[in-house]
Amino acid sequence: MFQTIAVVALICFVKLDQASGDLPVVLWHGMGDTCCFPFSLGGVKKFLETELGVYVKSIEIGNSIVEDFKSGYLIHPNQQVEMVCANLQNDTRLMNGYNGIGFSQGGQFMRALAQRCSSPRMNNLITLGGQHQGVFGLPNCPSLSSRTCERFRRLLNYAAYTDMMQNFLVQATYWHDPLNEETYKNSSTFLADINNERSMNKTYIDNLQKLNKFVMVRFNKDSIVQPLDTQWFGFYKPGQDKETESLRDSHIYHEDRLGLQAMDKRNQIVFLECEGNHLQFTKEWFRRHLFMYLQ
Repeated sequence: MFQTIAVVALICFVKLDQASGDLPVVLWHGMGDTCCFPFSLGGVKKFLETELGVYVKSIEIGNSIVEDFKSGYLIHPNQQVEMVCANLQNDTRLMNGYNGIGFSQGGQFMRALAQRCSSPRMNNLITLGGQHQGVFGLPNCPSLSSRTCERFRRLLNYAAYTDMMQNFLVQATYWHDPLNEETYKNSSTFLADINNERSMNKTYIDNLQKLNKFVMVRFNKDSIVQPLDTQWFGFYKPGQDKETESLRDSHIYHEDRLGLQAMDKRNQIVFLECEGNHLQFTKEWFRRHLFMYLQ
């Protein structure tokens, strides 16, 4: 079994097997991770290179592993998406397109890339444990001491929507308080924008619908992401934090704010589940359920 793969952004390099007609793969890690740790995304990268024989690029933010690790907490997602888009556009091995895989918070970052960066073209988008409607709660946060984790919780609970927190802490940019929906929509500097919560950005809709498949993986025993349904684009019903609603019951779906209703009707959206904790899956599960979207 792979080790739990936390959340950050990545980009490592491997030689493309010229005999393979499969598209390259781009990976984006999440918080508490880096592009190339051998026990997390570095292992996934090697696994895909060996089994698929394709070029795999694992996104690294900054000029070192340390900078990459810090980026998962301190570099605003808007800046990260812009940096990654420029990097991909300069990679000639991606000129014919690629398949994107986002891990945990890298899932919503990879989706933002699909919506904002139309070249090179993303063919299939796979998110594992992504938080498409954000999070409300920070249990068992990885790679941090319990004291640091508790400090993050308090900051997000009381100050997530201040300018300082929106600019300082990555997790604040996708903090979604269902008890204060209007404040969230007006103050979120990342998630509310990529979900078209404030206005309808037609470019986001058009670019997302260019995907062949949008595959969302939910981990049924996840102890990190709250609520669980955000991994399938669901969330708490507005005004409370007990009952959840599915994507198909949400206003984002019914108002078709991202074109997801239309994509669903065209069978472009795939809901998968894995019986593990956050980002815990076996190689066999990955082969059986995800290789078909990478070949």
